[in-house]
Amino acid sequence: MMSWHPDPNALRGRVAVVAGATRGAGRGIAAALGEAGATVICTGRSSRTRALRSDYDRPETIEETAELVSSLGGKGVAIAVDHLEQIQVQSLAQQLRADYGHIDVLVNDVWGAERLKGGPAEWNQPIWQLDLERGLRILQLGVTTHLITAHQLLPLLIERPGGLLVEVTDGTAEYNASHYRLSAFYDLAKASVNRLAFALGHELGPHQASAVAITPGWLRSEMMLDAYGVTESNWRSAAAPPGFAVSESPRFVGRAVAALAADPRRARHNQRSLSSAQLAAEYGFTDIDGSRPDVWRYQAAVDSGAPGVSPDDFR
Repeated sequence: MMSWHPDPNALRGRVAVVAGATRGAGRGIAAALGEAGATVICTGRSSRTRALRSDYDRPETIEETAELVSSLGGKGVAIAVDHLEQIQVQSLAQQLRADYGHIDVLVNDVWGAERLKGGPAEWNQPIWQLDLERGLRILQLGVTTHLITAHQLLPLLIERPGGLLVEVTDGTAEYNASHYRLSAFYDLAKASVNRLAFALGHELGPHQASAVAITPGWLRSEMMLDAYGVTESNWRSAAAPPGFAVSESPRFVGRAVAALAADPRRARHNQRSLSSAQLAAEYGFTDIDGSRPDVWRYQAAVDSGAPGVSPDDFR
């Protein structure tokens, strides 16, 4: 394991919005931005107010995420928003403009379709055998939300030079271009977010702002841990496929975003599609256990048929 500690002032004074901050990668990203001292607006539908209805019946809330941000040294602010509702996102933009005047970082992590994609028994089925409404809902939650959020919030990002948009997805553009991802709907959703970062980076460049797509590896989200009946403290005991040994906590991809946001030369990554492991190799940060897991490189080694591939060699 490696010795690394976050710089508590790396993003002091910066204003970040994490759309979809309730749980999983969104919560991990908000937490890591808090570690670096940022003010983090945490949005999502799962609020203690219960004013909005989430696709998930789970206990996590955006208020919990905001409190975690503050406990780690940042300033967490929770705002309940349904990112499929244009008026709500427009209202968020107006509130942010009134309160801060601009934003420095926008993380588009809205998803909410984990259950809609189904389990392994439902994967690799042709589109005509899938439920069309569920499939279209996947695209609404995973793509339309990102478009609405970008449309309403990017004007705040270009108020000052150096703004950063992070589009969070599953799989790099390179990986997704040559691998079928579960179903036509899921495949399209995740590939679309990579392409969206490319397109928006083209549009942001003239405004001295950047867009990057980032993917975690095998993420130990709250839902993933529950699925295997383990917790973050005993996850290694899970009865899971070998690749789970190269999984990462949500904080790892969060630290990838924080490192990128703190890099004064981040514009060189504009329009790129990157993994948390790639950014860890560049910036030197670690996961919360001091490791640097790289499940994408592990999977490539497995797919190549290389003998003696061990998960331990990839974290």
